[in-house]
Order: sequence, then structure tokens, then C-alpha cells
Amino acid sequence: MKHRLHIGQHASMRKTITEADVVLFASVSGDQNPVHIDDLAAQDSRFGRRIAHGMLAAGLISAVLGMRLPGPGTIYLKQSLNFLKPIYINDTITTTVEVTELREDKPIATLATRVINQNGETVVDGESLVFYE
Repeated sequence: MKHRLHIGQHASMRKTITEADVVLFASVSGDQNPVHIDDLAAQDSRFGRRIAHGMLAAGLISAVLGMRLPGPGTIYLKQSLNFLKPIYINDTITTTVEVTELREDKPIATLATRVINQNGETVVDGESLVFYE
């Protein structure tokens, strides 16, 4: 089977995480953890201020996979995630995926996933396994 992807191929997306992003994610997911939505509670947390949901960052990985590489029609099979640093409201993050392995028998790809903040610090990394068209 001939693949349209190749090892080392990568795509990225950059986004500034806003107050609205965090509030809407909390509403959609039901995760109302005060560290995400309550300024006073978050001040007393280990982070000292509100942080974005880790799964919001994971959703941005999904956005790159589904819209950029491999692109529309991509279906998640598996995702590992390592949450390394917090993402704060107003951080600008860059989400990158890179093809690391392609199956010869099926259109299944393994991609390294990484989310970096505006300071060049990796905040989330992991690996995706996807079926693509």
C-alpha cells in the first residue's frame, strides 16, 4: 500500500489560550475544577493562578491531526500524554505533530506530539496512533 505520508513530515498550529477557551472547555467537559475557573482558589494552588485544562491542550493535538496532518478523515486510535508544565491563560502555545512510523499494510501512522509555550518550554508531549484516509 502506498502512503501519502512520510517519516519526518510535520505540521503545527499556534494558539493563544484565552479566558473564553478555558470557560467554554469547562462548560463542555463538565470539568469545573476551581484551579481552572476560580481566581481566588487558583491563587492558593501550587500554580498561583488559573491554568488551562490539560485536555484542552490534548484537544489542540486532535485539531492538528484532524485538520492539518494527516488531515480530514483522520481517526484517533490511541494517544499518550505527558503533562509537564501548566498552561496559563494568555499563554501562546504551538502544537506540533510529526510522523515517526508508518504501517506498510494499513493506513495507520504513529506521530510524536508536542505542545510548546511561548518560552520554548514543552508543556505536553506524547504519541498518537491514527488511521488516515
